[in-house]
Amino acid sequence: MFAVYAGQITPDNPLDGLVVGERPEPEVPDGWTTVTVKAASINHHDVWSLRGVGLGEKSLPMILGCDAAGYDEDGNEVLVHAVISDPSWRGDETLDPKRSLLSERHQGTFAEKVAVPTRNVVPKPAGLSFAEAACLPTAWLTAYRMLFTQSGLKQGDTVLVQGAGGGVATAAITLARAAGFRVYATSRDEDKRAKAIEIGAHEAFESGARLPTKVDAVIETVGAATWSHSVKSMRPGGTIVISGATSGDAPSHAELTRIFFQQMRVHGSTMGTRDELHALAQFMDVTGTRPLIDREIPMEQAADGLQSIIDGSVFGKIVLTR
Repeated sequence: MFAVYAGQITPDNPLDGLVVGERPEPEVPDGWTTVTVKAASINHHDVWSLRGVGLGEKSLPMILGCDAAGYDEDGNEVLVHAVISDPSWRGDETLDPKRSLLSERHQGTFAEKVAVPTRNVVPKPAGLSFAEAACLPTAWLTAYRMLFTQSGLKQGDTVLVQGAGGGVATAAITLARAAGFRVYATSRDEDKRAKAIEIGAHEAFESGARLPTKVDAVIETVGAATWSHSVKSMRPGGTIVISGATSGDAPSHAELTRIFFQQMRVHGSTMGTRDELHALAQFMDVTGTRPLIDREIPMEQAADGLQSIIDGSVFGKIVLTR
């Protein structure tokens, strides 16, 4: 079958290890099923995999991709939940020490078909296109969990989203506005600040700028570059929810004194559960909220999409279609 996969690990030039070609159809263990992929979205995770982060030489060749929407074996329109937990695990699968994402231990979604545990198949609302639905399982699910499970935000509260333009940040802005939060966003880029307002931010500021008011929570995916600003922007007792550190995980000013003296909370967050993915899909359907898609391109052009992720020239999601 057609597939886009990592043929080798090339940390300095990740696309050198990318192969667009053919792979065997997936093996389907007991308790698993296949989904025929109609759309799959690109994540930073795919670039990190090509660099060898979370993916070793022994696992190659590995089909890339965490997110997908398509048809199950009965012809139903479905989403694929990317978190693969141990079969014996019960409860929140993101807390399973043995969990992985598709394209780490198991072949990913940039292919004609993907095999997943049957429990990882989620119904797709008819109101969402395949391309829209394919944006949800990683970036949008991460943002949903950060906002609605981890942050403690209530309607009318104020949230700061750092780094407008990234997949999680873009999703967080859109979801937060739809949920009735006051939304501030930051970016170094003037165009991205303007787009942040277009998709739901009440106001957008240059990175590090003083905000009009202290915020109740911060959605943090940037890390070292914005950490001090996140802490200083928050009210006493507020919460920073962090799910990534694209600028590094060692800030020069950790602001520990401010955090403990003002009794702030720092809450780590990773992906989300199958139930949260289902809830997210229903939220999108009921509210009419839709993912921002930077562009849709044929899966054969995956290298172009991955290069855009590397360059940082993306606002929203790039979706690969079949």
